[in-house]
Amino acid sequence: MAGGRRQAPPRDEVLVAAMEMIAERGLEKLTMAALGRAVGMSSGHLLYYFHSKDELLLQTLEWSEGRLGAERGRLLTRASATVRERIDAYVDLYVPDGHRDPHWTLWLEVWNRSQNADDDARDRQAAIEGAWHRDLVALLAEGVSRGEFRPVDPDRFAARLRALLDGFSIHVAIGLRGTDRAQILGHVREFLDESLLADA
Repeated sequence: MAGGRRQAPPRDEVLVAAMEMIAERGLEKLTMAALGRAVGMSSGHLLYYFHSKDELLLQTLEWSEGRLGAERGRLLTRASATVRERIDAYVDLYVPDGHRDPHWTLWLEVWNRSQNADDDARDRQAAIEGAWHRDLVALLAEGVSRGEFRPVDPDRFAARLRALLDGFSIHVAIGLRGTDRAQILGHVREFLDESLLADA
């Protein structure tokens, strides 16, 4: 309304701005005051909506994961692709783009803060992890049923593969010397060839 208080921006606008700040300046520069300036809100208003920085970070992660989940869904349902090609697409989406990848930077911070998180926050993090896990289990089960993969327990193999991906992805995200995205993708694809391919 003219002359009145500026309406609060939509929640997604705040989360987009938070993600952009992480990408451009790093997580250490993401403060409630800086984010408030970016979206035209006071830090007090942000705290009213999000209650804490921990909650802001978790909601930003959930928003980012929602976008990744939609992209993952498109990649993994391509009828023209083999199961192995779709698993490669899954891995490509999983592994960070490089050092300080904003999505992985955010994930690492949320993981770090989860040591003191309440049950609700832990359940929400588990829901994010669970979506990735279920998609991978479904792909593995399809590959086995089609005879494209050796017989494996899809749930067990998915848990081990995701642990491998997490470890390698952390190396990429923190910029560990001697590791880069291309090397990691090569290691993972070699592991998949050796472990899964029916004619390997």
